[in-house]
Amino acid sequence: MGACEPPNFSWVVEGRLAGLAMPREPGHYRYLRERGVRHLVSLTERAPPHHGCCPQIQLHRLRVADFTPPSPEQIQSFLRIVEEANGRGEERHLAGGDAIREIRRLRPGSIETAEQERAVIRFCQCLRSGEDGEET
Repeated sequence: MGACEPPNFSWVVEGRLAGLAMPREPGHYRYLRERGVRHLVSLTERAPPHHGCCPQIQLHRLRVADFTPPSPEQIQSFLRIVEEANGRGEERHLAGGDAIREIRRLRPGSIETAEQERAVIRFCQCLRSGEDGEET
């Protein structure tokens, strides 16, 4: 079986950061590997099927319940994974509303609930104020 594009795959930053629905078959992993993907961050409660078929792709698990926002700690973990994978801390530093609009432009249907929107906005506000995203 050859490589086939996973559902809803698109680049957010060409060659550096992509989004996709859960890969469900070995061909999806081969497609990712052929495009230089070396890290897969799963936000689902269950592990993606067949994740062991391409050992060149490292799986990172951040378990977020469906239709709920990630915690500030999970957002920080995701950013650390991206920064380490890219070899430098290069981020665009957008305001929360701008970040939501940009991701929705690139990946329609992303950030599905008002709770998720508020989590992004709160996190961006914490970054601007120099906090680490944890509530006190």
